[in-house]
Amino acid sequence: MRIVVAHNRYREAQPSGENTIVDSEIAQLTAAGVEVLPFIRSSDEIPSMSKAAKALLPISPIWAPRAQHDLSRLLTEHRPDVLHLHNPYPLLSPWVVRTAHRHGVPVVQTVHNYRQVCSSGIYFRDGVICQDCKGRALGVPAIKHRCYRDSAVQSALMATTLAVHRGTWRSVDRYIALTSAIADHLRDYGIPDERIVVKPNSVPDPGRPAPLGDGFLYMARLSPEKGVDLLLDAWRRHPVGSLGTLRVAGDGELRHLVEAAAAERPDVVYLGQLDRAGVQAAVEASAVVIAAAMWHDVLPTVIIEALASGRPVLGTALGGIPYLVGADAPHEPAGTGPAAVASTVASPVASEVASPIAPGVGRSAMPAGIAQGEAGWVVAPEPAALAAALPVARAGAPGLASAARARYERTFHPDVVTKRLIDIYAGLSRAPTTSEPAPLAAPPPA
Repeated sequence: MRIVVAHNRYREAQPSGENTIVDSEIAQLTAAGVEVLPFIRSSDEIPSMSKAAKALLPISPIWAPRAQHDLSRLLTEHRPDVLHLHNPYPLLSPWVVRTAHRHGVPVVQTVHNYRQVCSSGIYFRDGVICQDCKGRALGVPAIKHRCYRDSAVQSALMATTLAVHRGTWRSVDRYIALTSAIADHLRDYGIPDERIVVKPNSVPDPGRPAPLGDGFLYMARLSPEKGVDLLLDAWRRHPVGSLGTLRVAGDGELRHLVEAAAAERPDVVYLGQLDRAGVQAAVEASAVVIAAAMWHDVLPTVIIEALASGRPVLGTALGGIPYLVGADAPHEPAGTGPAAVASTVASPVASEVASPIAPGVGRSAMPAGIAQGEAGWVVAPEPAALAAALPVARAGAPGLASAARARYERTFHPDVVTKRLIDIYAGLSRAPTTSEPAPLAAPPPA
């Protein structure tokens, strides 16, 4: 089997779980005997581009001529079975779907965010969940609020791209939804059930978990949607040292908040940006990993890494976090319904039908507002709720450590996930390609 993996890498200065997942997936497929042809561009290439290439950048999200030329040559030469697309922006463009179809190659796309509808991709603006562009032919609110790279011009270009390529996205042969919530998002966008499959990401197996450490680890980009300010607010509601150590890893615009907290309290330690060895050491030193997202985070890689190392997770009840820890319950589709409903923590009844948890750790003892799943806990994205859950998670971590590892092995291990992915490819390569959408008002691909 021969697969083209197409991905526009995010800037290396801004650590990306999506980049990590694409790299891991290529390695896992190769190890499984699949011939992978990477078709990769990186946003780090932009500063070194020629003046002529930079002049074309504004239209590249709509139509990237050089990328189409190079992809067309690759497809002609190697005749792959499937093209698997991840992020197309800004140097590939969704037009790669049309280029692949023109060569008779079916297309799979893994949906890592909400950029079919939302220009920023995260349904989050000015500190709150925002869905103002949902259902609109053109995302005018995104332009008004400068949602893409804080630029009205770039936001207008991205909103236009989403409008122009609506038909392109609806021609993708198979969508990989990382969670059932993303599957709901795709259905809401108009994708039929038969073209959606649910397959989570995986991370490499780190081996037998080290003994449980102490305290908590928060590891994410230090930006508003990731909730580091929410976490620090909740942490300050407890006496110094009462919860062990809070380790914070990452970098971003809110770094100053973490540095201030570390200067103020000896139980807060700022680790900065970590390499892979540093990440593993930080996980092993901790008992619980925190995912305090303020947006409908699709499938945070850090949670899968935590489960692989036998660390339970305390998270907000948004996006894919409840699914990851086994505390998900029916609710409005993440990223598509009213935020107040989509954020609802699993009900007691729903919690009882979730996967079994470690013996002796019952849900009946949970304080109101905290839902316990197989491998952790979720709460509303509010300081008081998170503060109440911190001591619960610290006390309950030993009872959920083995269940966290078991959930990883059963659901997120590369052996399980890679087999599922290969099955998706095999089903597509035997099926006819989806009809190509109507032509766009743009130059034909090279």
